[in-house]
Amino acid sequence: MTIKDLRDEILEEVSIILAADFHIDVTETKNVPHSSDAAITFPNLDAKRQGTKLIDTCVLYIDIRRSTQLNITHKPKTVAKLYSAFVRAMTRCARYHKGHVRGIIGDRVMVIFDTEGAYVNSVECAIAMNTVSQHVINRHFQRGEVECGIGIDAGKMLATKTGVRRRGVEQSSYRNLVWLGRPANVASKLTDLANKPRETVPIPMVSANFKSPLGILGGLSNSGNWKTFYPSEFVRQLSSELLGNRILHSDPSFQHMLVTESSIVVREATQPILMTETVWNGFKAAKPTDASVVNNWFTTVTLKVPGFTGKVYGGNVIFPALKA
Repeated sequence: MTIKDLRDEILEEVSIILAADFHIDVTETKNVPHSSDAAITFPNLDAKRQGTKLIDTCVLYIDIRRSTQLNITHKPKTVAKLYSAFVRAMTRCARYHKGHVRGIIGDRVMVIFDTEGAYVNSVECAIAMNTVSQHVINRHFQRGEVECGIGIDAGKMLATKTGVRRRGVEQSSYRNLVWLGRPANVASKLTDLANKPRETVPIPMVSANFKSPLGILGGLSNSGNWKTFYPSEFVRQLSSELLGNRILHSDPSFQHMLVTESSIVVREATQPILMTETVWNGFKAAKPTDASVVNNWFTTVTLKVPGFTGKVYGGNVIFPALKA
């Protein structure tokens, strides 16, 4: 096959799949499908059809914070053990809370829940995972460096398959399902933002000293008044002599200035568990007397989540019975 042959095949296959007469068959379900589900098929270019399933669900992601740093500070064998123990423990938590693990990439685990009980199961699964990561896995690391972030969202998810099928023969198949929908995207972004330390950015500032009005009028000596300005703000108060080389301040009471450094908060510290308002409201409606609800253990947090404008709730809740 030449590169031109490859081009022609790709052009043909893309045109067939994206054509108006190529049909996506959607079957609604309340149970999380598996890759062997007969209703979910690979794209069939001969029949011009592909089968998918749609489920109203909660999607949960969890991963380890600062995994890059862990790879630097620990031997590869130690990190391999950590990842194995982490994935195994998180999978056990998911199964206990009726969740289905549908994706494992490195130290990130994706869990999807059946429609019935999805809100309760996903939130309680998150609490269990948070407990195990903090009080079971982390106790094996003296510096307490294993921290995890968890994100949850709810909504409709479409399960499909990708692969190659031409003239009735599957040339290649990939067992894992592909999950499409906003909940997966939002939950993943919340996971990225969860359990992060407070982030600040250093900025230069100008501290300027001015004589007090009493000192100006009475000729008295005093320490003056200090005011702080952003550099650009301070520079706008300056001008230069037309025939000289002196810099003048617009305020005649100005005496002298110092360059200092301050910092601004870019992002406040976040809790280990983050969820959308939809998930939290669903949990509250299902378990209004739960301790997490009664004691307001999950509260609204201010976060910039790309592509999402709704409210986010965060908390650091654990199950005491799961503590090692």
